[in-house]
Amino acid sequence: MSACVPTRTPDSPHTERIHPPHSPPRAPHRRFRVAGADVSASIAVFLIALPLSLGIALATGAPLQAGLVAAAVGGLVAGRLGGSPLQVSGPAAGLTVVTADLIHRYGWRTTCAITVLAGLVQLGLGCLRVARSALAVSPAIVHGMLAGIGVTIAVAQMHIVLGGSPQSAVLDNLRSLPAQLADLHPAAVAVSALTLILLLLWPRLPGRTGRLLRKVPAALVAVTGATATAVFAGLTQPRVELPSWTSHALAGLPEGPVLGLVAAVLTVTLVCSVQSLLGAVAVDKLIAARPGLTAQVSRSDLDRELLGQGATNVVSGALGGLPVAGVAVRSAANVQAGAVSRNSTMLHGVLVVVAALLMVPVLELIPLASLAALVMAVGIQMVSLHHIRTVTRHREVPVYAITTLGVVFLGVLEGVILGIAVAVAVSMHRLARTRITHDEKEGVHHVHVRGQLTFLAVPRLSRALHHVPHGSCVVVELDGSFMDHAAYETLQDWQRTHTAQGGSVELTGRRAATGTDAGTGIGTSPGSGSEGVVPAISTGQTVVPVNGTADSPLAGCRCRPWTPWRNHQCDAPPPEAPHGGPAAEHRAGRPKDPSDPEPDGRTGAVLPQVAESAVASGPASSAAASAPTEPTEPGERVKPAEQTDTTHTTGPGERTESIGATSAAAATGSGPSGRQLVRGISAFQRNTAPLVRGELARLAREGQQPSQLFLTCADSRLVTSMITSSGPGDLFVVRNVGNLVPPPGEESRDDSVAAAIEYAVDVLKVRSITVCGHSGCGAMQALFDAEPGGVQTPLKRWLRHGLSSLERMADPGRPWARLAGRAAADAVEQLCLTNVVEQLDHLRAYASVSRALRAGELELHGMYFHVGEAQAYLLSEAGEGRGEVFDHVGVADLSA
Repeated sequence: MSACVPTRTPDSPHTERIHPPHSPPRAPHRRFRVAGADVSASIAVFLIALPLSLGIALATGAPLQAGLVAAAVGGLVAGRLGGSPLQVSGPAAGLTVVTADLIHRYGWRTTCAITVLAGLVQLGLGCLRVARSALAVSPAIVHGMLAGIGVTIAVAQMHIVLGGSPQSAVLDNLRSLPAQLADLHPAAVAVSALTLILLLLWPRLPGRTGRLLRKVPAALVAVTGATATAVFAGLTQPRVELPSWTSHALAGLPEGPVLGLVAAVLTVTLVCSVQSLLGAVAVDKLIAARPGLTAQVSRSDLDRELLGQGATNVVSGALGGLPVAGVAVRSAANVQAGAVSRNSTMLHGVLVVVAALLMVPVLELIPLASLAALVMAVGIQMVSLHHIRTVTRHREVPVYAITTLGVVFLGVLEGVILGIAVAVAVSMHRLARTRITHDEKEGVHHVHVRGQLTFLAVPRLSRALHHVPHGSCVVVELDGSFMDHAAYETLQDWQRTHTAQGGSVELTGRRAATGTDAGTGIGTSPGSGSEGVVPAISTGQTVVPVNGTADSPLAGCRCRPWTPWRNHQCDAPPPEAPHGGPAAEHRAGRPKDPSDPEPDGRTGAVLPQVAESAVASGPASSAAASAPTEPTEPGERVKPAEQTDTTHTTGPGERTESIGATSAAAATGSGPSGRQLVRGISAFQRNTAPLVRGELARLAREGQQPSQLFLTCADSRLVTSMITSSGPGDLFVVRNVGNLVPPPGEESRDDSVAAAIEYAVDVLKVRSITVCGHSGCGAMQALFDAEPGGVQTPLKRWLRHGLSSLERMADPGRPWARLAGRAAADAVEQLCLTNVVEQLDHLRAYASVSRALRAGELELHGMYFHVGEAQAYLLSEAGEGRGEVFDHVGVADLSA
């Protein structure tokens, strides 16, 4: 019997439960604990939620206790069952108009029943796992809906701010506004003005004291200040009334037309679900911006979040509370206050319950005008200028405007339906809108197609192609990202006919393949009517068919040379460096937009109720992630965040930094260099990783098998993969200051270069070693200018390995190395060339290299790269191992 299972005798007086073999031990019983960060975060959220819940209840016309019920249920039920641990739910400003309209039409008890039914619908949708479908709604529609709701709220609350009472419809409120302005109530206006002033100024308090005071939410300060002023000044005006909980109205059976009730349920379901799901996604972005929190808090489960919101609305409606959704200000405050689990959300609900039971006398001192001013400010801020700029940049202003106007004048559901219809119409217009032009330049006919090429554009395309004379040379430029089958066959049939009649056809992408910077498109070989359309790749110089031709220098080559990095620098001119030519170009200054969060001085998260956040904690900056665009012509600037198909996240001239040496702020993306690093990694993950993942997986399985050891300078302008058109696994690269190879046997504190050479030759079995110098080398300049003696710094100690190069250049008995066709530009360039030759001699002295050279298993190459000319030179006759000094550096014969 296995020793893992203890035996038991038949006459044992008791039965012993035996664990299966090798099973893990039972987890010890853990006591419920709440982190201190969750406690402090719950207090911050509570202080924001209390005045806003009362204000939203006032704006809807519901009993003020309904706002407290919704806040408490949102914290306890949604906090426990929801799929977004740090999202805070409660009565939201986005539901104000919907709820007010329902109360006006059906009464309060039926509105509570509608909330319960909407929660049941949310539960059904959560069970069907359709939560992510809500994210398919265009952001322009969501922003337009929030803007329309904000306008409606602001116009209605304006009457209470002025001392009157609002009407049920926006038009009625607008018509009665002049009369209300003529009949002002000074006490209400004074309290409202004080509330708005505190809301505006509190987040802008200067100095260290201001930073400490700003930790208290602006909404709480504004309402508390206005209440205290009204009490001490003895102002007579309407105040909060919280009747006894024994008379609190609960949900009743729905009464009204069936179709109207169904529409009401669908409206509440739509608004609550979309706002909660978008808020959960935004909270994920806020969590990602906090270092270390991502490992503690899981990403939002949207289906579970929808189930949690449904359960919350069922309970809130049954207890006589307002409809509940995820809200922006409380969620943002929860994350920023340091919450680490859902306990903070639940504790905030407990605090609301305590306040509703024990703080009634204090709450009844709050003037209604102060709450109205608070909610009016929320409504105004919901018309976000950031959202307007975003939809303008993406050419979705009609969708935004129609949705906003529809919500204001027709209702939320009607406005959203109108917005969806307009969004579909705009998308169809963009798909069907195609411009086709035909012109002739120097005997070549150009047919330019701008837009998507579908069957709707085939008649116009055929008409334009019909005007092309027989036997002529034609370039068809396709400036679009989509071509359907009908358009493809039309182009193919016409091409065959035209080439059969002696003409030639060239199909290209964004730019004609006329010599420089041709875009990716479709290439054809003229003269054959049966060749059809041949896919081509962009080489950065010409469009080359993938299959190649016999006379093509790249026939059979399927590699895509290193071309995506261009003009990445910012607009600021680069400073001059004392050594090594111009300083590395930097691109930390990028045009701001978020997403990125951009993305994003803080995050790229855009919460659905971004205005509410501004009221609670002051205006917060956010940056948007720029949409990818096509490469521009040489000389035009490309925004770094807009690069596409990027194989490398850094280019020549960018600083190379050690991640281990990066500060904590930069590593988390809070500093300029950190944001640059995060943007580069994000571009790689988005554009490049899907393309190279298969190849890197193969390399991970098989291990590295490079064919070359490439020893070059650490200068940031030298990108070995760009110069050699190589990819992962091709080069074993060693970089150091001055591309130096310390001679073997010398006393040195650093054996890294020697170790790399030994590993590359003996373990990796590389076939060649290349020593690459470059123009404007700062190390060679420092070596040339160095004075003898002095303090031996680490740089001086390292550069002593280059003194032999300096002596070699000064030896009149040795001929100077030179570039093909010209002499060195100056003494520093001469030293750069001489240093390459000298380091090759140092290489030959290594035992492993010498042994491989004698066996014919290794070649040595010298290389010089002129940065300003983007021209590479190879040392002629290098690698024969004779130890002679080469007097000539010739341009490599790339056709060999």
